Amino acid sequence: MEKKLTRSRNKLLAGVCAGVAEYFGIDATLLRILYAVCTLFSGAFPGLILYIILMVIMPEAEA
Repeated sequence: MEKKLTRSRNKLLAGVCAGVAEYFGIDATLLRILYAVCTLFSGAFPGLILYIILMVIMPEAEA
């Protein structure tokens, strides 16, 4: 079976971080914390833009 990168149904905002975590097989909470820390230390703007782009590009997970 082929893995697809999709937004997860396990979502807090749009399911982007949880979808990436499911794709790579890691804990979604750990990835969310790591992403938030990296976003804050990079000046916040690039991280927010990347999240919005991924939210638009990544398809919703099928039920």
